[in-house]
Parts: sequence; C-alpha cells; structure tokens
Amino acid sequence: MKNSMLSDTIAAVSTALGEGGIAIIRVSGPQAISQVAPLFRSRVPLTEAESHTVHYGHIVSPDNGEKMEEVLVTVMKGPRSFTTEDVVEISAHGGVISVRRVMDLLLQQEIRLAEPGEFTKRAFLGGRIDLSQAEAVIDLIRSKSDRAFSVALKQVSGSLSDRIHALRHTLIEMLAHIEVNIDYPEHDVESMTAEFIKDKSSEVMEGITKLLKTSNEGKILREGITTAIVGRPNVGKSSLLNALARDNKAIVTDIPGTTRDVIEEYITINNIPLKLLDTAGIRETIDVVEKIGVERSKAAVSDADLILLVLNANEELHEDELVLMEQIHGRQCLVIMNKMDLPSKLDKDKLLSFFEQSNIVPMSVLEEEGLDKLEDAISTLFFGGKLESGDLTYVSNVRHIALLKKAYNSLQDAYDAAEQYIPIDMIQIDVRLAWEQLGEIIGDTAADSLLDQIFSQFCLGK
Repeated sequence: MKNSMLSDTIAAVSTALGEGGIAIIRVSGPQAISQVAPLFRSRVPLTEAESHTVHYGHIVSPDNGEKMEEVLVTVMKGPRSFTTEDVVEISAHGGVISVRRVMDLLLQQEIRLAEPGEFTKRAFLGGRIDLSQAEAVIDLIRSKSDRAFSVALKQVSGSLSDRIHALRHTLIEMLAHIEVNIDYPEHDVESMTAEFIKDKSSEVMEGITKLLKTSNEGKILREGITTAIVGRPNVGKSSLLNALARDNKAIVTDIPGTTRDVIEEYITINNIPLKLLDTAGIRETIDVVEKIGVERSKAAVSDADLILLVLNANEELHEDELVLMEQIHGRQCLVIMNKMDLPSKLDKDKLLSFFEQSNIVPMSVLEEEGLDKLEDAISTLFFGGKLESGDLTYVSNVRHIALLKKAYNSLQDAYDAAEQYIPIDMIQIDVRLAWEQLGEIIGDTAADSLLDQIFSQFCLGK
C-alpha cells in the first residue's frame, strides 16, 4: 500500500483564508517543480533551484508574462519533504484576491485541488509517517492546551509507534515459533511450546495494559472534559462561567431565567481543556421558551463528563435541587456552594448525604473567592491532582484504545488456549489476529476505506 504513490500534482492553501501577513500555497507531486516553473520568474529558474532553498520573484501569467503576484518560493525535492514528493511552497500576500490569482494559475497547469488531508495521506503512503503519527497531526491542530499539544507532538515524533512496533515484534517471534512447530511437529515439546506462548502473550498483554492505563487521561487531553454548569435560576451559574472564562460570555442579571439556552465556552484549567456548558436554570416553568431551555439543560447534564452543581449557600435547599441531586448521584460531580460571602442557610448535612466532602467547594463568585479551589478539585477528580510525567506515552485516540483492547482480548484467548493445550494451529489464529489489530493502529493492516475516513477529517491544505 505504502508504495502506491499517486502520479498527479496537487495544490491547496495551507494557511487560514482571509486577510493576513502571508498566505502559503503548497504544491506536491512528482512534477510539482516543472509544473510551477512556467509561472515563476526569478534570477534562478525553478527547475535549476537547489533543494531546500527559498527564491524571491513573481508569479506571472504564462500567456503574456504579466506579473500577477510578488512571492517567495521554497523548493523541497523528494524524498526530503513532508509528502516525500517534490514540494513547492508559494508564500504570497495574505489576501483573498492574491491567493485566488495564484491558485487559478496553478489549476490551469494540470494541477488539481488537493482533497482534505491529502498532503498528510501522501506522507503516509510514502512511508514517512505511519497512521498513528498522521492522526496525531490532527490532534496537534486541534489541541486546546499546552499539555494536549505536547502529547500530540510526541505521537507525531513516533512515541506510540515505537511501542506498537515493539509489541508486534514480540508477536512475530511467537508466530515464527508456532510456524516451526507446525511444520516440524516431531521436534515439538507440547508443554514447552505452551509455556512459551503464555510467557510471550503475558509480555505483550502487560505492554498493552501500560498503554491503556493512560487512555482515560489521554482521551481527556485530546477531547476535553464536557462540563455542565447546572442549578436553579439565579444561583450564579452564568457568573461562574464568566469567572472561569475570565470574560463576560454570559448575560448576568438579577432576573431569574435570564439564560434560555445552553452557552458553550472552551477554557483550560491546570492544562486540562474544558468545554463549559452554561445551562438554563432547572425549574418548573410555564414559559414556553424557558421550558425548551430547561429540557436542553437536562440533555446537557446526561451527556456531560463533569457536572458543576451550583447552589446558593444563602438559601435553604429547594425541592428542585433535591430532585436534581438524586438524578446526578453517582456521576462525576462537584458541588459549588456559591455566595459564601452571605450568611449560610444551606443544610450541609443533607449535602453530605449525597456527596463526599472533597467534592463540595465553597465559593463566592462575586468576590472571586474559591476559584483556585475549584480548579484544584477538577484536577484531583480526573488526574489525582496532577498529570503523569512528560515522558509518558499517552494513548488519546478512541480508535487506538479500541484496537488495543481487542488485541489484549485476542492474546488472552491465546493464553487460555495454551493453558488448555489446545492445538497450536488454533492458537496461531488468535496471535495473528492480535498482530493485525495492533498493525491497524499504525496503518500496516488498515483498509483503504478506513484511510479515506481518517484523512477526510483533516482540513484542506494539510
């Protein structure tokens, strides 16, 4: 699969569209340099340019030589390029018209518009990166915290790939041993072969377990924690969102029911990305619009990874709040006792019958008191207070996690079969299945339909 390189040349804008300092147009393909050359005028013809050099000049019309744009052109000859093909990057002025002019001329040179993710797909097909590294490129682009970016950068560098290759190498040793004993059964000592399979299966299963231990944290770093801020009207939910976001994102008034819909905001707390959902106050209402907002609030609560239940410490617990606490009991939840700057009337013992003391955070959002305690409580709830060391390889991709679990189960079947002295040609099926499942993570055994699905998630120009 990886040697089946495409023969056509592709082009796309690799920077964000709109006004900016510069716009970069990337061209890649076996004939990229010769196809761009007729459009570029400089002291050095593009076809004579050394690899990894930058040249000043103009993009011109091939019909009459009219100057269309002033540019810098970078030449990178394959295989020493991102795609492993010849690559030309044109740095033009950052504007819609300038980019359109250059792209129009390129597309007239039998260069086609690239599909989303096609540059990275060519890097994969050229063997420069494997599939897990390609997927990590998406994570780099979508990172919402420094920590998430660092995790993705390690995966782009091959930290996960190296671990998967090592596990698959052990499985190849197992398969080779099994093949020899199938071909030459007269030399096989059944008990020795069974012990070998059990030992090697355990070794790989242990390696998979170490990777899966990081999966929950890795998934959170990659996707963030969907956090629903819930409570009755006027308890300070919108004020809490504004305080956490350090901005006035939600309207705050003394009128109950101001928030009629779910408001979303992304923030980072202690290097943990959170998707905050400020919900409509949950209460019985006859207002049609507010009623729709309450229903959406309930839906947000059911889908949330974390619930921040905001209570007014200056009031006694309301019946609606008791019903809500029953509904969220057992979920990942932190209780915000807001308005602690006022005399407290809340029944603390009643709260403790639903929640642990460590999950109750006293705050005064108005006075900006207790925010640091809330941030620490969120870190403790999901990461035990801190993330693991920077040397750890986090598994963050849902597809990778599922395949690791499948491979583990396949090896557990092989281990159990070896214990029961089931014929080794039957055990071989489970071992090979585990090898293929791990191979699907890095793309060695991935189907073309899966590749198309993965690379379609990329932005145009990447």
